[in-house]
Amino acid sequence: MKRYLITLSILLFTFSVAFSQSKPEKIDDLLNRYHDARQFMGTALVAENGNIIYKKGFGFANIEHEIKNEPDIKFRLGSITKQFTSMLIMQLVQQNKVPLDGKLSEYLPYYRKDVGDKVTIHHLLTHTSGIPSYTNKPNFFAKESKLYLSTKELITKLCSDDLEFEPGEKYQYNNSGYVILGGIIEEVTGMTYEKALRKFILDPLQMNDTGYDYSEQIIKKRAAGYEKIVNGYKNADYLDMALPHAAGSMYSTVLDLYKWDRALRTGKLLSVENSTKMYTPFLNGYAYGWAVQKVSFNDNQNLTVYQHGGGINGFNTLIYRVIEEDKLIILLNNTGGAPLNDIKTGIMNILYDKDYELPKNSIADYIYTIIEDNGINEAIETYNRLKNNEKESFNFRENELNNLGYFLLNQNRTDEAIEIFKLNIEAYPKSANTYDSMGEAYMKKGDNVSAIRFYKTSLELNPGNSNAVLKLKEMGVEYNTEEIVFNAEILEKYIGVYKLAPEFLLTISREGDKLFAQATGQAKLEIFPKTETEFYLKDINAQIKFIRNEDGMTDKLILTQNGREMPADKIEK
Repeated sequence: MKRYLITLSILLFTFSVAFSQSKPEKIDDLLNRYHDARQFMGTALVAENGNIIYKKGFGFANIEHEIKNEPDIKFRLGSITKQFTSMLIMQLVQQNKVPLDGKLSEYLPYYRKDVGDKVTIHHLLTHTSGIPSYTNKPNFFAKESKLYLSTKELITKLCSDDLEFEPGEKYQYNNSGYVILGGIIEEVTGMTYEKALRKFILDPLQMNDTGYDYSEQIIKKRAAGYEKIVNGYKNADYLDMALPHAAGSMYSTVLDLYKWDRALRTGKLLSVENSTKMYTPFLNGYAYGWAVQKVSFNDNQNLTVYQHGGGINGFNTLIYRVIEEDKLIILLNNTGGAPLNDIKTGIMNILYDKDYELPKNSIADYIYTIIEDNGINEAIETYNRLKNNEKESFNFRENELNNLGYFLLNQNRTDEAIEIFKLNIEAYPKSANTYDSMGEAYMKKGDNVSAIRFYKTSLELNPGNSNAVLKLKEMGVEYNTEEIVFNAEILEKYIGVYKLAPEFLLTISREGDKLFAQATGQAKLEIFPKTETEFYLKDINAQIKFIRNEDGMTDKLILTQNGREMPADKIEK
């Protein structure tokens, strides 16, 4: 108890004196705190006006052998790969080998013609093709992700389903589209995607520490991927790297990605005309391999940002480029699921001399040590005491106790898991997910009566909880949710753009009698009515409540996710 009271005072003191530090010192202090809180392990690079002002590694590239992360360590990039794929396509456009309005079937003769005749290169680049994303298939990660497939096999087997919507109608983030683009690159150039990447981008830019990540190859200074668990880390699940292909199979370093940023500001790879096309957003702020948005810092209004994140087993990544003021942030993490957007926001605030938030310690990590040392009852008492007295020094979000409960459940410590889930229900009584987790624990314990009760409560809070419906069915209980439909006049009141944070907007749109929500840089998702003003998302633990003013007009909403209530004012109709 005492050591955490001391930690809190240090945090507050450091924050108050941080303004006497230089920008690199503040960035270093911030990243060290994220690392100490086990929320970042990887490498970071920050540049201003084309000059690197900060580069450093944190933690281990390989935990088993205690090899430290350094700026020259190679990380899997995940979806940052897409911007390299779009560059290769735009180079083919520039060479008049591929038109942006060219049909898919013109370049992949083995692709199903009924879909290929409708989908263009432009649709594939902008995630508007309507082709389902193969990574959303129910059994992809459990089964297909570990098996090798050639490019043709990958496209014909996993990327050739029926259209989900007509091409160009809407945006839906899609890995299949970029795999297909990789296939087109191979057909047109007569090279493998890897060789085309090397010849047309990596070699000209001398990006010698970047490439296509084959698991079987010996690649010097390659980081291993891990997942954070309550008492440490575990190796990430295996993924055959032939499968992400042109959508996510590259590796690189922060130093090579800095070279990439500098090259993109010149005409070395692409003409100004074609670069402009590449960065022009189509739907939902997505251009060709880049998310494009406008941000404001201090008196600097409407700055243009080109950015993209990536996530792949054991890794998550981010490249963030402020164009007019030539700022660059690159974050590569090898523990999966790090809060890179929070870190980026902190660094941006430092660059613009604004206040920034420090990371909080994981309450789950600390409570687990109490369970191990003194038992579950002492742990519960400690949790309640810390929540009352040290709320600012720990992360008390819903997912903290939920993760701890599942960690215990997976160790067959079911009774302890139930006590943790009870604690989470007390803290977040309006969250459907807390009751769903408790239902699973009682189901594992063999107490189906209690399991059914908690699953039904979860469905009352979130009728879209398909997992609860399936679990109830396994226990012989049929549960049918009644679909509620409102007319267009009611839904029209909710349409608009809501500001959750300076750089984070939530856009509500309508298509017929359906309402959709889309957060900045994310896919558009349908939201379903629970009442006239309360909506929920299926398969995601999130709810939206619209707030009306005295005139009956909707002027704000509250997004509830992971136990957090996030109010947002409407800024555009």
